[in-house]
Amino acid sequence: MVVARGMGWRLDRLIAAPRFQELAARLPFCSAVARRDGGDIFDILQGFVASQVLGALVELGLLRRLLDAPAPVGRLALWLHVPADRLEVLLRAGVALRLLHQRRDGRFALARRGAAILGVPGLEAMILHNRAFYRDLADPATLLRGEGPTELARFWPYVLGAPGEGGVGAVDAERYCDLMAQSQVLVAQDTLRQVPLRSVSVLMDLGGGTGAFLEAALRQRPRLEAMLVDLPEVIPGARDRFDRAGLRDRITLWPQSFRDGPLPGGADAVSLVRVLYDHDDETVRDLLARVFEALPPGGRLILSEPMSGRARPDRATDVYFAFYTMAMGTGRVRSARQLGAMCRAAGFHGIKAPRPRRPYITSVLTCVKPG
Repeated sequence: MVVARGMGWRLDRLIAAPRFQELAARLPFCSAVARRDGGDIFDILQGFVASQVLGALVELGLLRRLLDAPAPVGRLALWLHVPADRLEVLLRAGVALRLLHQRRDGRFALARRGAAILGVPGLEAMILHNRAFYRDLADPATLLRGEGPTELARFWPYVLGAPGEGGVGAVDAERYCDLMAQSQVLVAQDTLRQVPLRSVSVLMDLGGGTGAFLEAALRQRPRLEAMLVDLPEVIPGARDRFDRAGLRDRITLWPQSFRDGPLPGGADAVSLVRVLYDHDDETVRDLLARVFEALPPGGRLILSEPMSGRARPDRATDVYFAFYTMAMGTGRVRSARQLGAMCRAAGFHGIKAPRPRRPYITSVLTCVKPG
């Protein structure tokens, strides 16, 4: 084992030597590997530029404009008040990223991947929201050292709220609710595909925002009743949602922070959807203990959020979400194994973590309070 480690170390130093790279470029097999490695490295390097091209296409409304009909550069430039030569650079970049395609007559049109962005609820809002995240990543060393405030920490002030601190403002609550309500649609779909609710009578959703997940659950299970617990500033939006959906008589709204006192009883299942990764370990342990106390024997806990690949890091959770929660200042991405251990410490058993359909959207873990 020591020898293998030493050989690996020497191999890394050899590959890192400029003279080796020059020699490798001349040898048939090595040159193919070198080209592939070089291309992969450049893809990482230009990833930020690609994300900004995507952001510009969304911010300028080009994807929706081209959904109506293909258009030439000149017409789009007049519509957007952008110089035609500069706009062509953006459009050609969109073609390179397979978001757009250019027809033989020179007009630009929406490609399948670009159209898919418009069909995913909340994705355009999330793309625009990422501008705040990118500003926090402008100095990654400072972020990693935890020096100075971050923009995401200011965007999500509810995470930092504590009893007696006055909660969140109406504007912050509205921004939070709007973004979460849009992004929760796909999360709800993937969660409910993995967690059958046939045996659940009353589902309590903690930190459920304006109720996008519970609305999906109530529509799927006509006999299900629900409870939504969230901050007082959030509840009016939830009330409006369930009034519009005609589901108000099947849900009870609880204006309460999960930090304040015991949780309400009466539910035989509790869901935490994209909640735990917003918070530190101490807060998570406290919340799981409160959930355990609120559930009856045999009651179920449903966790749904992006989870780390842990032993096999993946690009979605261990790159994007890991740094996003770091920039929030309080959260962290955990693996299913870590969350399972925290649930066991709270008293739960029967822990299950089905294989996620789309880990970049959510993963699911369930467990049971012993009977």
